[in-house]
This record gives sequence, structure tokens and C-alpha cells, in this order.
Amino acid sequence: MRGRGREEDESESRVPLLESPRTIEENGGGLRKKLWVETKKLWQIVAPAMFTRITTYSTLVITQAFAGHLGDLELAAISIVYNVVVGFNFGLFLGMASALETLCGQAFGAKKYHMLGVYMQRSWIVLFVCCMLLLPTYLFTTPVLKLLGQPNDIAELSGVVSVWVIPLHFAFCLSFPLQRFLQCQLKSHVPAFGAGVGLVVHFLVCWLFVDGLKLGAVGTMATVSISWWVNILILLAYSVCGGCPLTWTGFSSEAFTGLWEFVKLSASSGVMLCLENWYYRILIIMTGNLQNARIAVDSLSICMTINGWENMIPLAFFAATGVRVANELGAGNGKGARLATIVSVTQSLIIGLSFWVIIMLFHNQIALIFSSSEAVLMAVNKLSILLAFTILLNSVQPVLSGVAVGSGWQSYVAYINLGCYYCIGIPLGFLMGWVFNFGVMGIWAGMIFGGTAVQTIILSFITMRCDWEKEAQRASAHVNKWSNTIK
Repeated sequence: MRGRGREEDESESRVPLLESPRTIEENGGGLRKKLWVETKKLWQIVAPAMFTRITTYSTLVITQAFAGHLGDLELAAISIVYNVVVGFNFGLFLGMASALETLCGQAFGAKKYHMLGVYMQRSWIVLFVCCMLLLPTYLFTTPVLKLLGQPNDIAELSGVVSVWVIPLHFAFCLSFPLQRFLQCQLKSHVPAFGAGVGLVVHFLVCWLFVDGLKLGAVGTMATVSISWWVNILILLAYSVCGGCPLTWTGFSSEAFTGLWEFVKLSASSGVMLCLENWYYRILIIMTGNLQNARIAVDSLSICMTINGWENMIPLAFFAATGVRVANELGAGNGKGARLATIVSVTQSLIIGLSFWVIIMLFHNQIALIFSSSEAVLMAVNKLSILLAFTILLNSVQPVLSGVAVGSGWQSYVAYINLGCYYCIGIPLGFLMGWVFNFGVMGIWAGMIFGGTAVQTIILSFITMRCDWEKEAQRASAHVNKWSNTIK
């Protein structure tokens, strides 16, 4: 009987991911109950994670809104610094910290709680070293931007503003591991609270520095670092002062052991997400080489800001899916991981369709919060259809990346991202933008339909063909391997 039950479980785990509801109900029964239970578990993470990401990203929106009313040059400079300089490093740290979603998520599912605190400390060490190595990107912003073909006035002001982002740069190495550490043990409400307080602080300080003290673009950028560090202090105080008694047992010398294995997994995670995050940063740089670059950069930056704001929702699903899949695989439940994937992809897609409709209906008004320039408003209006399709594609792609993080597939997805984004998307964008003279619309269209769409199709195929029982067995072995590095 035990052997037969084992065979039935294995055969069921190999059922294709997107099977019909009737088939699922026949295999396990109680489809509605299963879906409802999984939805509650998912939204226990998604809701606070969504609030955290939206409020955190809103600091960018508030910053650009203040900068946009200073002038087109100030908006372009701050947009370049945020979307290119900070964006490149943000993507790297975010990606490297996502290794904790695999490790902490699977360890928490396997009930090896003590491992989470050591993992976070290892991540702090690795990311701090990266902070030091990447510091020159802020010190040499102006010559690098000039080398990349940016206009001199934008490059000069960007270099001045970039120096004031260095405190934010070091905030990343603490913030991202803390968020993953808390999310993986289902304490997402703590980052949500910290982000909310940070947003209020940011608005007040931004008003004081820009409208009150008239500090201009430099003052606008300095406010971001202040709000981030307020958020970090809240998360750190909660984590190490008794809020996580099972998973935080104090600073440990074990954090300095097994670092090379941790670096390799962090590097795979970093490359996977960096290739995605940098993709649209390159779009900004390519646009800066077009004629009338200031208007082109302003309009595209506004679209990227709106896209990034909405993208906090699928990124919340990315985080929640990674945690849910990792928890289920760590617990040896392949069927639960598959169900979590189905529920997350479906619900994120429904939300993406809703925003697609909103963008299409209000394409004339979406840029008013950022600029009063008629030229910029008209340029954004023309780009709105591409913005709508980008939002639609991004409602699925990050969720599938969350499945990859929860399952530990980062290195494979990194190769997929490299091929789709940089071997197909960027060359196609260059061809349509310059060779066929479609300008910024051609660059963007080539990159989303040649890169993002192809990558989403490939990830969908891989996820549908996944053998979840084997993934559960591999995750259990993975947790045991990593636990051997912690005495």
C-alpha cells in the first residue's frame, strides 16, 4: 500500500502544470478549498510585500515629481542617476539578496529555523564587499555618461547628484537581506511598516529640502538616503531585538564559513535578476543617444517610472511565489509548490490585465504628475501603448522568475535572460530604433517583443514541464547540504 501510494504521488506530481480544473479535482478533490487555502497563504505574503514595494518605489515617484517641477534638465539628470547608476547597482544587490529566498525559504519549510540568521549575516558580508567594489560607479558618473554619448549638461549634473546617493548605496546591503529574512518566515508586515514610515519621512524631508531650503536637485536626491536608513533601522531593531527569537540567535562566527558556496549562489541570483533589471536601464542609455535626447529621456523615464510603480505588484508576487515554492519544496511537498505556482501566475495576470486597460483608457493623463511640459506630455502619450504591453508581459514574467528563485534555478535562468535580452532584444531594438528610424518607440518595441516576450514564453514552457516531485527531493538534499556548513 505504501509503495502504491508513493507511485500515485509521483505520477500526480508529473501532471503538466496547466492542467484542467476537472483533472486536479479528480486527482486530489476539493479544488475550491485547495485554491482558497493557497490564495490565503499567498496573499499573507503578497499584500504586505506589495505595500512595501509600492511605498518604497513611491519614494522614487515623489523624488521625480519634485525634480520634474524644477526643470527638464533636473528631471533628466535625476532620472539618469536613478534609472541607470542606482538602477544598475540596485539590480545587482536585489538579485544577490534573492539567494536568501531560496536558502531561507527552504530552510524555514524544513523547520531548520536557526539557519536563517546565519544566512542573513553571510549575505550582509557578501553585499558589503560588493558595495566597496562598486563605489567608483558613483564617483565617476560624469565621464562614464559622456563616454556613453549622453549630453554634457545632463552628464555634469548627473555626476554632482550621484555623489549624494552613496549613503543609499550602502543601505542596499543591509535592507535587502533583512527584507528576505523576514519574508521567508512570514513576517512581511514588518517591512511593510518600515516602508510606510520611510515614505512619510521621505515626503516631509523632500518638501523641506526642495521647497523650504531650496536645495535643488542635490537636496532632492539626498532625501532618498534618509528615508531608506529610517526603514533599515526599524527592520534591524525588530530582527535583532527579540522579534525573531527562533531565527535570530545573535551574531555568529559561522557567518564567515561556507562563504564561497554562498557567493556562487548569490552571484547566480545576482546575474539572473541583473540581466532583467539592467535591460531597461540600457533602454534609457540608448534613448539618450537619439536626437532631442532631453525630451526622449524625460518621456521614457516617466514611462519607466509608471511601469516600475505598477511592477511592484508582480514583484510582490515574485517574492511571495519564491517564498511559497521554497517553503513547499523544503517541506518535501512538490504538489504544493505546483499549486502555489498556478495560483500566483493566474492572479498576477488578472491584475496585469486590469492595469493594461487603465493605461489604455487614461493614456492622455498619466504623465501630468511628473511634468507640465507639453513636449514631454505628447511624447509620453505616444509611448503609452508600449507601456501598456510592457505592464501586461511583466505581470507574468516576474512570477515565473519567483518560481525559479524558490526552486534554485537561478543559474539556468541567467543563461535564458542573457540570450533573450542581449542576443535578441537589444539588437532588435537597435535595428528598429536607428536602422528603421522608429526612434524611441522602435527601441522599446524591439526590446519588449524581442526580449521580454521570448523570455516569458521560454520560462512558461520550463515551468509547465517541471517534475515537482524531483524538485522537492532536490530541495531536501540542498537544505541538508547547507545545514552542514552551520554547526
